[in-house]
Amino acid sequence: MNIAIVGASGAVGQEFLRILEQRDLPIDRLELFGSPRSAGTTCRFRGRDLTVRLLQHNDDFRGIDFALVSAGASTSREFAGTITRHGAVMIDNSSAFRMEEDVPLVVPEVNAADAKRAPRRIIANPNCTTIQMVVALAALERLSHIRRVHVSTYQSASGAGAAAMAELEQQHAALAAGGVPPVSKFAFQLAYNVIPHIDVFTDNDYTKEEMKMFNETRKIMHSDVRVSATCVRVPVMRAHSESIWVETERPISVEEARAAFAAAPGVVVMDEPAEKRYPMPLFLAGCDPVYVGRIRKDLACENGLAFWCVSDQIRKGAALNAVQILESLL
Repeated sequence: MNIAIVGASGAVGQEFLRILEQRDLPIDRLELFGSPRSAGTTCRFRGRDLTVRLLQHNDDFRGIDFALVSAGASTSREFAGTITRHGAVMIDNSSAFRMEEDVPLVVPEVNAADAKRAPRRIIANPNCTTIQMVVALAALERLSHIRRVHVSTYQSASGAGAAAMAELEQQHAALAAGGVPPVSKFAFQLAYNVIPHIDVFTDNDYTKEEMKMFNETRKIMHSDVRVSATCVRVPVMRAHSESIWVETERPISVEEARAAFAAAPGVVVMDEPAEKRYPMPLFLAGCDPVYVGRIRKDLACENGLAFWCVSDQIRKGAALNAVQILESLL
């Protein structure tokens, strides 16, 4: 099997390399591609140094079976034809194709079969916040149809990339030294702050990030569920958290929900509040599953449940989900 990584030097591209190193995939050839800035650099993989090649409109993808792409929406749109021209399946981490009808949007624990219907040889990886939420929601959907979801996200700096993580570190260092913290990747200082604004605002005053959660959830789950989201950036380095309230067609007990989560693929239950055992990003960064805790009845809705979930958005929220899509196709 021949694989290409596009955007190999970025945070998700580097995570692709780590995950492929860890998983037992029969890789005969691995090609790395990047921008003019990263072309010529090297990355270590399975004991060898691989050189990052410049992404160009040529025949470099001839013989490639799968291309894992995380280079931004504009690059994905521009190079999709070049990447897929000779038969490669493009698994794209950007927002470029997510809502196009002839491009499946896939979370393998929820709708793996959709990946087999990709007439353009493009499969879209959903937004990180959507991925971890639908992995958990699918467990409850198997018990009773979910009518409504309210969700507040607590999104780490890493969701904005490696430079954003560095900026948060620089801000803390500057403040500790009595200096002025640098602000460029975020709208405001993130250190000692929370910012209720991720992506640009739309006409209905929800941000694009929040509307992704509405639209992508419905497409992945093949559902008429309605999702109302508030997405917030918090001064956490890595791994996103979400507070989720669901309304189902029939009441689901806490015991039913806990058992459904425990049996669901990709979910780990951490729900012993009396023992102070619940998911937290500090301890779960770098882990693969979606962790669920604080499971309880919603006091404001008879058919409602509330729970908390945490997942590493660079792994399950991006690179791992894409590799799992590839594995589901093999």
